[in-house]
Order: sequence, then structure tokens, then C-alpha cells
Amino acid sequence: MILPATALTLVGSRLDPPLDPSGDEARGELRRELARPEYHDTDLLDRLDRWLGRLVDDTVGAASGSSPVMVIVATVVVLAIAGAVAFLVSRAKATARGTAEARPALGDEAISADALRARAEAALAAGDTAAALVDAFRAVAVRQVERGRIDDLPQATAHELAAALGSVFPERRGAVLRGADLFDEVLYGERPASADQTRDLLALDDALGGRSVRR
Repeated sequence: MILPATALTLVGSRLDPPLDPSGDEARGELRRELARPEYHDTDLLDRLDRWLGRLVDDTVGAASGSSPVMVIVATVVVLAIAGAVAFLVSRAKATARGTAEARPALGDEAISADALRARAEAALAAGDTAAALVDAFRAVAVRQVERGRIDDLPQATAHELAAALGSVFPERRGAVLRGADLFDEVLYGERPASADQTRDLLALDDALGGRSVRR
């Protein structure tokens, strides 16, 4: 396997004594590695897992002909980098959750549920699954606002809307909450969305839209 150039520089250049990178050097190399374009086209955790796997394999392979002390030190460097990555990912996920919890799901756009549904279907057909999923969830919520089943709360977050929907449609509560999770992950966490996830939300819109509810 071929190790990305920056990671190879970090590890390979340290295999000869002294193997003692400073904290600033390690963090700088990590930031430069994660800024590479290929880290922006698939799921973040999968990318990091593959990169760390390559890093461990190549570091151990390169150090295998060295003394046992050098192998141990090289392994310590890799573990330190892995710890730094785990810390950065946890901080990023916490920031994304905090951002999502504070932001309204529907925004200031004045648009009907039918228009949102049509826009979601058009985005899905065009292959823009992220935009399709976001509009599909919004269509689910706005349709129930239009029908008077939940209150019109412009500042409500996705999970506040899901909680309201879950109280009206208790048998669909799990699906609604999963939809809110996906909405936040895709819109605020920049996670990829799949076509099947969007279709599930469109099916949920059909299911909730066709139900008669006594108030």
C-alpha cells in the first residue's frame, strides 16, 4: 500500500535516530494530511480508518529491519497520531451536534410541503442525495404544519419537530427521529446521504400525509 506523502514524510523521516517529533510537528503533519482533497469525497471516519491502517502497516514494515527499540518508538509515534486523530474527530462531532441543536430546521424560506417534496425528488433524480434528504425531511414537517397537526414554530430544530411529530404519530416515532438524525448529520455534519435514506423519508411523508388524525 502507498502511504500519502505527508504521512510518509512524518514517519519515514523519523525512522532514523532520533525518532522524536515535537508535538507541533506531529499536529502540523496531521492537519496537512487531513487537508488533502481525497479526504473530502467519502465518509470521514472511513477515510481516517483507511489512512491510519496504511500508516500502521507502512510504519511497522519500514521499521521491521531496525532494532526492537526503533520498532517500539515508531509504534509509539503512530499511536500518538491515532490519538490525535481520535481527539480531533470527537471534537468535530461535538461541534456539529452543538451547531445542529441550536439551528432551526426550516429556516426563513416560505415554501409549501408540495414544493419541498418536488424539489427533493428533483434533487434525488439529479444525484444530489444530500439536498434531496434535507428537503425530504423538511417536507415531512411542513406538511404536518400545513394540516394543523403540529405547531408552526419557525425556530424549531429538527429534533424538536421530530418530537412533535412523534407525539402525533407514536407508531412512526422511530422513523421520524432517525430522519431528524440524518437531517442534522447531512446538513450540519457534512455526512453523505444515500438515495435509499431519502426514499425512506419520502415514504414517511406519504405515510404521515395520508393519515387522518383526531385533534
